[in-house]
Amino acid sequence: MDTTLGNTAARTILHASGIGKTVKSGASDLVILRAIDLSVTAGDAVAVVGASGSGKSTLLAILAGLDTPTAGTVELDGADLFKLDEDARAELRGRSVGFVFQSFQLLPSLSALENVMLPLELAARSDAESVAREILAKVGLGERLSHYPKHLSGGEQQRVALARAFSVRPKLLFADEPTGSLDAEAGAGVIDLLFELNRSFGTTLVMVTHDETLARRCGRVIRLVAGKIAAG
Repeated sequence: MDTTLGNTAARTILHASGIGKTVKSGASDLVILRAIDLSVTAGDAVAVVGASGSGKSTLLAILAGLDTPTAGTVELDGADLFKLDEDARAELRGRSVGFVFQSFQLLPSLSALENVMLPLELAARSDAESVAREILAKVGLGERLSHYPKHLSGGEQQRVALARAFSVRPKLLFADEPTGSLDAEAGAGVIDLLFELNRSFGTTLVMVTHDETLARRCGRVIRLVAGKIAAG
């Protein structure tokens, strides 16, 4: 029997050990994260939840190599993130990681099509335009390719951001409060689409959210309390 798929599914794609983050706050130190240990298996959908100030977004940034910890290590897709220099971390993210943020982070001077083409062009893909057109059609924006972000609704902008994130077929997608800037109806549509794309592309998902209902749609929920993973 061929066990290749099973072995792939069981592979650890993200592992954090002893993650701590402390910053200066006036004359004292502010501890944001404390001794975080975390492993994520390829294909998992993981929600990180907690009250405001619990360290969720800081943890996400460290796991993605966008921020550096005070202590601990992170292995992403087999690479020790903080043994790499900034250029090598950026190259790893470009190859293996997608991002969806609360604030969309589209470039205002680029059309929807151009925003989605950008990471493909940075990866020197000769088929950047055709891939971007295809995935924008998949998220329901096939007729809005030439529109700039200011001419799109919040929900449409986040759909462009989703298309951009999935265009490079990332192994791992980090989402930070992806519906935080949207009304309930637009947010529900974006989340349905996020999970649909995640299943379609077989991507591993790590999502920060304050929405308990949304978190329960993930296969696993990690709760942060005062910078530590809560037991249970």
